[in-house]
Amino acid sequence: MNRQLSFSKSVILIIFILAFLFVSIFLLKAEPHLPLLATTVGTATLLRLFGFTWKKLESAIIQGIQTAIMPILILSLIGILIAVWMMSGTVPTLLYYGMDYINPHYFAVSALYVTIVVSMFTGSSFTTVSTIGVAFMGIAVTTGVSPTLAAGAVICGACFGDKMSPLSDTTNFAPAVAGISIFTHIRNMKHTTLPALVVTTVFFLLAPKPSTIDLSSIQDIKLALQSGFHIHWFTLISPLAVIVCSIKRVPIIPTLIVGIVTGLLVTAFIQQQTAVDVWFSVMQSGYESSITNETVASIVNRGGLQSMMWSVSLILIALSLGGLLQHCGVIESFFHKVVQPLKRKSSIVLMTGASSIAVNGMTGEQYLSILLPGQMFKDEYTRRDIPAKTLSRTLEDCGTLVNPLIPWGVSGAFFAATLGVPVIEYAPYATFLWLSPLITFAYALIPRLQRNSLGK
Repeated sequence: MNRQLSFSKSVILIIFILAFLFVSIFLLKAEPHLPLLATTVGTATLLRLFGFTWKKLESAIIQGIQTAIMPILILSLIGILIAVWMMSGTVPTLLYYGMDYINPHYFAVSALYVTIVVSMFTGSSFTTVSTIGVAFMGIAVTTGVSPTLAAGAVICGACFGDKMSPLSDTTNFAPAVAGISIFTHIRNMKHTTLPALVVTTVFFLLAPKPSTIDLSSIQDIKLALQSGFHIHWFTLISPLAVIVCSIKRVPIIPTLIVGIVTGLLVTAFIQQQTAVDVWFSVMQSGYESSITNETVASIVNRGGLQSMMWSVSLILIALSLGGLLQHCGVIESFFHKVVQPLKRKSSIVLMTGASSIAVNGMTGEQYLSILLPGQMFKDEYTRRDIPAKTLSRTLEDCGTLVNPLIPWGVSGAFFAATLGVPVIEYAPYATFLWLSPLITFAYALIPRLQRNSLGK
């Protein structure tokens, strides 16, 4: 017979978790892994004191970790794929030709759409910001474009591409938590992301711009790319194969394997690199070029299986904590009291979004902002007959996309440090990030739009 946790005890656990994570991540500036691990240990200890057996706690942790198996496999393959696409010249080719479309009078819009393309193919806003984003910031500084405007454009483009890419970790994580397929999730995301992108595009079109812009630094980057790779349209065969697989709704793991295999074939035939031992080294540890241009080197020297271990370990720890909260009844006990008074479906969606934002603000961690509200509300969505795709979209819009707007958030801190622009300065220009949650709330509140979100 399962022990039932009282509401008061669930409140104690929730307060302990949020307070400990807030102090550790926000005040002590710790990486999220150890605070999460310590929180998991503390939560297990409290549950043991509340009468749960170790066998039950162990079972709950294992059940939580089981849900991480698929995201871990996907993340591992994504790390390998990124390295292969660097080695094959795929990303360098995208960067090379993408720079041709930078319009001197519409720098921000050009940066927005180039970063969208790169982020769609890499599946990572972090990779895009730390590579092509850094290049655009360098171009902005040397050409007189406002750094805050450039940072806003880069972050908006990187996050849009990340959210709509089947290669993204959080784009796989959110539907996994909600219990739907990634392609259903991506199709449903367009209802909020596309309107937000349109408004963002108009914003950057109307944004103030310098009268003259010198784009000579772009030529240095293109020359460096040419010196390190055979730049050729054939290198895009691999991402095109991934797109075709996505359109045909091939499962994500076979799709990634297709991308890796075709990337290796491109490496052999276009880049003339046929040494299998080099392939294995790159797929394991990432690509390392001999290019001397620091900007280009920072763009292409990345990827590999090991590059994903930070995220993999974080997901394992986070889902261990999530398993305790879910399978020991903490979430059910707490939110039964909180959610029970809510009568309307729209209130459930609004509470989901608000919870994701609150977890973001308290912990600064985007995985937790998806995991905790997702597990808290998943059963309630089923009981209220609200589509699970609405849950996954709300988690992504209010969890992942809000994280870069929080100075102590993982994404916010990373973007600010990488681009050299504080969060509080680029936030007004990152229109896509705060428009998407607002549009999500609009779908829940406006009767005309409720059919898409609430299944009416």
